[in-house]
Amino acid sequence: MPHQDVVVIGGGPAGLTAAYELQRRSEDYVPRVFEAGHIVGGIARTESHKGYRFDIGGHRFFTKVREVEEMWHEVLGDDFIRVPRKSRIFYRGRFFEYPLKIFDALYNIGAYEALRIIASYAKWQIRPHKREDTFEEWVVNRFGGRLYMHFFASYTEKVWGIPPSKIRSDWAAQRIKNLTLRKAVWNALSGANDTASLIEEFSYPRLGPGMMWERTAELVEEKGGTVEMRSEVTRVARSGSRITGVDVRRWSAEGEDLGTEHVKGDHFVNTMALRDLIEKMDPPPPPHVVEAAAKLKYRDFLIVTLILNQKDPFPDNWVYVHSPEVKVGRIQNFRAWSKELLPDPNTASIGMEYFCQKGDGLWNMTEEELIDLAGRELEEIGLGKQDSVVDGAIIRQPKAYPVYDDDSIPSVEVISDWLRTLENFQTVGRNGLHRYNNQDHSMLTAMIAARNIVGLQADDVWTVNLERSYHEEFQVSEKEQPAAPAEEELRKAS
Repeated sequence: MPHQDVVVIGGGPAGLTAAYELQRRSEDYVPRVFEAGHIVGGIARTESHKGYRFDIGGHRFFTKVREVEEMWHEVLGDDFIRVPRKSRIFYRGRFFEYPLKIFDALYNIGAYEALRIIASYAKWQIRPHKREDTFEEWVVNRFGGRLYMHFFASYTEKVWGIPPSKIRSDWAAQRIKNLTLRKAVWNALSGANDTASLIEEFSYPRLGPGMMWERTAELVEEKGGTVEMRSEVTRVARSGSRITGVDVRRWSAEGEDLGTEHVKGDHFVNTMALRDLIEKMDPPPPPHVVEAAAKLKYRDFLIVTLILNQKDPFPDNWVYVHSPEVKVGRIQNFRAWSKELLPDPNTASIGMEYFCQKGDGLWNMTEEELIDLAGRELEEIGLGKQDSVVDGAIIRQPKAYPVYDDDSIPSVEVISDWLRTLENFQTVGRNGLHRYNNQDHSMLTAMIAARNIVGLQADDVWTVNLERSYHEEFQVSEKEQPAAPAEEELRKAS
């Protein structure tokens, strides 16, 4: 069989997994990965500043999908470390242990308010919302209105910039999963914990999650593929139901425009945002598809990494900041993830995460203004002193999170129906599916796409019920099969 060229748009977890899986399955397919950024990893990359390495948000390596777990360890081997999870919620001037510890929660919230939470929970168990269309309705039915007000409403609005009553319940079902107030209390009293989002220990690359994707890119190139940085796909050329090629615009490390190349391919795997993808199709899709794509929304994000001249100001991996009095949404302590992320053991590296929109007040602040804001808020919360800040670095991440609003589900259905008509094109990953996937979910969709290309599967990545892979155990056979057992179970659940 002659070699076939596979164009992969995007060098994040999904794109690199697709390339890696193609090479693992067949020598006849040559992946060519185009990444617009200067380093691989997408939102799971690890940036650096004067020897300090830091995440674009925290990325735990935890999964119950066998194939994903195997790939992680094939690529990094002994470079994984085990990290105990410690996280808290900051709210009303107090820190609450998370996951819930019943006596800590009672002490912080107060006995009177605890009784009101229980009464509210009982009320909503007796007379729940008949429909669960929104995030607010979904959470209130499981936790009661009082707990929703305290621990869900303000933080959710800070993250998304819109009221929780405008967010679809699908996002809650995906992110909070099978946790209820009853289960949270039982977990706190018994020590049990079968809720994926509340795991107590996880794996982590010793140099950050970007280490995984930097090494994956190296392996792809060692096997004959290419991973090309500062290479943005600006046009996706189509002839009828087939994609014929892409236009790739390149820049030098100094920002010089190196021109545009047209690259042909036999197969195409996309991870760029769906809205951008449809805009770059030439000729365009039918008008109703273009209209649907224009309705998709995204939440942007920036992180201000502060370097402190003191060691370990707090022990948490991260702290969720629910208090509306400050703008910061979550705070990372990178030493608590891995000591090797810091070049100087007598300093601290603290990531102050802000959820925003490109072009708003936060996004447009200067680096000096953002470092000043982050230092002030760190001190206001009580996790460090502003005068201990000796340096800082800012990373802005557009389209970090696909928004689940009233338009998202019908719009994605319209787009996916049309994309299914393309013979040699698949879209995967968080933004490629407009689905708030975790890293392992994005990788699984990419694996399925790669297997589709080499003929080992014939699955529609849109129909895979990714949610079940996170919190259900699968009994898998060691025998190689065209469709992996975990994926069979996922499809049965769809």
